[in-house]
Amino acid sequence: MRDEISMRPIATVESCFGEKFGTPRQSGIVPSARGRIVFSPEVDRGACRGLEEFSHVWLVFIFDQVGESEVRWFVRPPRLGGNEKKGVFATRSPFRPNRIGLSLVKLEKVGEGFLEVSGLDLVEGTPVLDVKPYIPFVEAIPDARGGFAEKPPEQLEVEFPSALLEELEESEVQLIRETLAVDPRPAYHDDPERVYGCELSGRNVRWQVVDGCVKILS
Repeated sequence: MRDEISMRPIATVESCFGEKFGTPRQSGIVPSARGRIVFSPEVDRGACRGLEEFSHVWLVFIFDQVGESEVRWFVRPPRLGGNEKKGVFATRSPFRPNRIGLSLVKLEKVGEGFLEVSGLDLVEGTPVLDVKPYIPFVEAIPDARGGFAEKPPEQLEVEFPSALLEELEESEVQLIRETLAVDPRPAYHDDPERVYGCELSGRNVRWQVVDGCVKILS
């Protein structure tokens, strides 16, 4: 077995998520989350020829905001309330031996040196190692089992102040609503007085959760 395998990023992500907190834990659960996959100059522009025939693509990426030494063989998945340990290979945790992630996104446009995608779950600047087309007849398995993540996360109600609704564009409201409805808080947080903040589409959104409802403050 070879001790080392060398890989280099072929693209970086331009994302509506400016920081790790608030970025969805899975792709597709925030459909309005858009971004670009911008290829490095050395990538031949013909490398995406034919990709426009597909509706979705896999992104193979690096969890670059996790240190190489931060390996955890056991983690506490948020879906289990942070109360139960699972082996890292039974989870999507970023604290992996090689920090490699896999994300399935909708392909909106094949541009000159970039891809526009939606359903994104990657933070700004994420390095991308590879792009592969999603092939439904082999990768959509109707009777597959989802373990402890069998069902999609429950949705929280999101309330905006009327003045803020008038200030924001419709696309911004949709992104904020969809992102916070899936509750990005750590599983052990349940303090109605605590105010959270995250960067969405360049805006610093401040909010809190009271009685199961996300209340946007500013």
